[in-house]
Parts: sequence; structure tokens; C-alpha cells
Amino acid sequence: MNKKRPVNLDLTTIKQPLPAISSILHRVTGVALFVGLVFMMYALDQSLTSEESFNSISATMQHSFFAKLIAWGLLTALFYHLCAGIKHLLQDFGYCEELESGHLAAKVTLAAGVVFSLLMGIWVW
Repeated sequence: MNKKRPVNLDLTTIKQPLPAISSILHRVTGVALFVGLVFMMYALDQSLTSEESFNSISATMQHSFFAKLIAWGLLTALFYHLCAGIKHLLQDFGYCEELESGHLAAKVTLAAGVVFSLLMGIWVW
């Protein structure tokens, strides 16, 4: 092993290809969904305890910009994660593994994520 090889530790200078960005976003949205699940389960638990709690959670979701922002973010993460997961499953079955088709699949995944993000924004607000 050559120990004198160049080492680039500045990650901002590395240009990631589009399929890599799509894959990294898939992992990031998975983590965001895992963390957000804690808050959503808490809200579900609180809403099921009594009618007052349900009305309180419902009022918060209707009137709080921050609550709507969190809901929109989690829905956006969910649908992007779903689209990227389908892309990864297709690649596991041997489709879109070539360079050109991988770029196209990444573009389609990112475009679908943007479309779903806009649709979820319209639905939440």
C-alpha cells in the first residue's frame, strides 16, 4: 500500500455524482423519519388519551406554523424516501445500474421528491 498517495480531506471540494446525492438523501430522510417518528408517536399517544388532548393536538396542528412545518417536512421525507426506496429496489433487481440509466433514475427520483414536496405543502397548508 502506497502511503504517499494524496489525501483529500476537504469534503466541500469533492463533486458528488447525482446518484450519490440521491442515495445520501435517501439515508438522511430515513434518519429524519426515524427521529420524527418519536414526535408523531407522542402526538398520537396524547391524542388518544382524552378528547381534550385530541382537541389540543388538533388545534396545534391547525394554527401553529412550526407544527405544520414539521408535518410538511416529515411528509416530504416520507415520500422522497419511498421514491428513492423504489429506485433502490429496481436497482437491486438489475434495472438502472448503468451510468446513464442511473443518472436518469436519480433525476426522476429527485423530481418526484420535489413534486411530492409541493403537493404535501399544498395539502398541509
